[in-house]
Amino acid sequence: MKILVTVKRVVDYNVKVRVKADGSDVDVANVKMSMNPFDEIALEEAVRLKEKGLAAEVVVVTCGASVCQDVIRTAYAMGADRSILVDCPQSPEPLAVAKILRAVVERESPGLVIMGKQAIDDDCNQTGQMLAALLGWPQAVFASKVELDSAVAHVTQEIDGGLQTVAVNLPAVVTADLRLNEPRYVTLPNIMKAKKKEIETIAVADLGLDVAPRLKTLSVSEPAPRAGGVKVGSVPELLEKLRNEAKVLPERGTQ
Repeated sequence: MKILVTVKRVVDYNVKVRVKADGSDVDVANVKMSMNPFDEIALEEAVRLKEKGLAAEVVVVTCGASVCQDVIRTAYAMGADRSILVDCPQSPEPLAVAKILRAVVERESPGLVIMGKQAIDDDCNQTGQMLAALLGWPQAVFASKVELDSAVAHVTQEIDGGLQTVAVNLPAVVTADLRLNEPRYVTLPNIMKAKKKEIETIAVADLGLDVAPRLKTLSVSEPAPRAGGVKVGSVPELLEKLRNEAKVLPERGTQ
């Protein structure tokens, strides 16, 4: 079985994000970029399934400009077998990404698609669900455990009441949660080997898809700084502040 894993290049999670002076977008100039953490977990799970003999090949795919090759090199160092870069002039929106991935899936015919549940730059949490809908495939989201049994995937999900396990027929789309696994550290020899591996590039225009943006960013701003806390001398004073300042309690005499 072939497993397809999607990866995205985002601002590294350790970097404090800054907004451009004109408020048009996030400033990524001279900022460390890396693979989206949820996608890294998805890739680790795919590699582990291959190591167990449950998959024959792991293919990674990403959408973006040529600079996205660095995350593909990281994927190679983690154990991916092959890669596809869909060259897009700008970062596509979730629906456009889902359309692109559908075209890649129809071309590659994988038995399983594993994705991060969301990207940490926009937190949309939409692409996996959209891809499953476009393909007409079953989906299992927020996976904390994945087990393959013949033509069925058993996926454990965390819910409010605890855990639930769903069974989906393959091929299917699975999105990875943080608790699915802990990604391995890439070794220097694997990093050096990854630099020599081939990256297949496909122009998005060659796929014949409409990936025009549907959304327009009006402005981007940093969150307002949090106000400092205050100490209160008694419970009645606390209740008064919650009622009059925080507005989390009803006014006196009201329900």
